[in-house]
Amino acid sequence: MKRRSLIQSLAGLTSIGLAGTSLIARAQEKIKIAFGYSAVSDFASVFIAKEEGYFDKHGLDVDLKFIPLNSNIPAAIESDSLQLGGPTPTIFLQSVDGGLNHMVVGGGGVLSKTYTELAVVARAGSGIRKPQDFVGKKVGVPGLNALLHVTFRLWLKTNGVDYKKVIFIEAPFPQHADLIRGGSLDAVVTAGPFMARILDSSTGYVAAYYTTFLPDGQPTILYAGKRDWVIKNASAVKEFQKAVMEGAAFVLNRSPKNDAVVRAAMSKYLRLPPPAVEKMQISPPGPVVTERQLQWWLALMKEQDMLKTIINPAGLIVK
Repeated sequence: MKRRSLIQSLAGLTSIGLAGTSLIARAQEKIKIAFGYSAVSDFASVFIAKEEGYFDKHGLDVDLKFIPLNSNIPAAIESDSLQLGGPTPTIFLQSVDGGLNHMVVGGGGVLSKTYTELAVVARAGSGIRKPQDFVGKKVGVPGLNALLHVTFRLWLKTNGVDYKKVIFIEAPFPQHADLIRGGSLDAVVTAGPFMARILDSSTGYVAAYYTTFLPDGQPTILYAGKRDWVIKNASAVKEFQKAVMEGAAFVLNRSPKNDAVVRAAMSKYLRLPPPAVEKMQISPPGPVVTERQLQWWLALMKEQDMLKTIINPAGLIVK
């Protein structure tokens, strides 16, 4: 009887132990998130959160996926190819205007008057020197109705130019140098190493650092997801936000050691050689997005007749 009782007790303990192990295993399972990004330094906080293990620490298995055209990110989120991604504010708001039920969970880079890696670059020999010279010219933008396209139109309008008289052609960043060199485009609205490639080869020149007239602190990238996924995975979203905040703090700490880590991560995810990344400015991170910031973009888009509906920014941001 004693032997049978001991065996039963051991069996019970084993059963409890296996159940405990099962609970621990489930607790340690990381939530998988496919995150879409495009080829700009505005995603540095996400790159660092991945490389420094912040996502892992917060129980997330985040797979970073490169999306060549930023304007394709909302569609990828809607189709569940991505759970989260980083469209520009104009692309995000236009997708909401078109009926997509997406929400903002955080932010990437922000505009700064000291950031001069956004510019309109004209082809050598094009004769483009002032805003009026763009009339009738073919200008490449990395996404139609994306941030650089919309802000460039604002710059033209501010300078008395009818932007409807400019021919805009969608062209991904990596193609800018070749399209300028081949004469397919008269100018490109470009950024970062892609701009440097054009300038270093004397294929083109900066016609204007046009974004430096915009207000500081406006978000250039919004981290977004489908509303139903965001609500269903509220705890995972909170952990994502915490990891991105840690990534942003790392980026803002401009020590030589941190800077080297940030540039190594950018080289990896932007698919650029280290020498090209060394020349890049790093966009200031802004992980928290406010209703007031979204309202600024909404007003600009309304002015350019880009919206068909009235959008309330208060319902678009995860607190």
